[in-house]
Amino acid sequence: MVSAQPPIQICVLGPFQVLAAGRPLALRSGSKAEALLGQLALHPDDGLGRDALVETLWPASLVTHAHESLTSLIYSLHRLIGDALGGAPLVAHVHGAYRLNVAAGVAVDAQAFAALARTGEHLARAGERAAAAGTFQQAVALYRGDLSAGGELTALVVRENLRARYLTLLAWLADERYAAGEYAQCLAHARHLLAHDPCREDAHRLVMRCHVRQGERAQAVRQYRLCAALVRAEFEAEPEPATTALFAQLRRDPASI
Repeated sequence: MVSAQPPIQICVLGPFQVLAAGRPLALRSGSKAEALLGQLALHPDDGLGRDALVETLWPASLVTHAHESLTSLIYSLHRLIGDALGGAPLVAHVHGAYRLNVAAGVAVDAQAFAALARTGEHLARAGERAAAAGTFQQAVALYRGDLSAGGELTALVVRENLRARYLTLLAWLADERYAAGEYAQCLAHARHLLAHDPCREDAHRLVMRCHVRQGERAQAVRQYRLCAALVRAEFEAEPEPATTALFAQLRRDPASI
């Protein structure tokens, strides 16, 4: 399954950017344009009302001036991006709300990530594991980093939910590659997982197993010691029983792993 490249993609996973046919557009970092698109990207379905937008973008301005500034900002974005959408506006005003013009081909990477994750989960439940793996690979490729848009409580909740889902997909892919005997790929997924959550002991255990299967017993021992040090530093605790049991098995009978 290969997703078509949208005419315009608003990227809020990792550093903010806007892609036109896959190429980044020049938008000043921290600009009102970035803030507007970031806010709308968090509400792709329902959009936001004028008052909510101006309160976020120009909280200290007079209402009339702020409304005029919003209209001017949306027009300037249309001039910058309209050609990529065949002349259609980037931001549509429908039923009293401003929203990204999804019908014209505007996409949001966070929304695409969530849709791919749902599709992959459905395929996995149906037993179509190869198709699920391919779909999950597309999803994790979209995840360039944690959600960058918004600073309010709602955005923080969305950010953590997306991050948790990303880590779950990485863990699923790592387990799948381990079961297939593809240890190098398994290691790559597990290390990405640990880069985002260094105390995930299930990922440490998977890395240890991969090293053993590749004949790298010493590296597996180092991974255990790293895991133990991280858990002690972060939680003032010892590793989970499953981790210490794997380490004991590694020392006693690595061929059984």
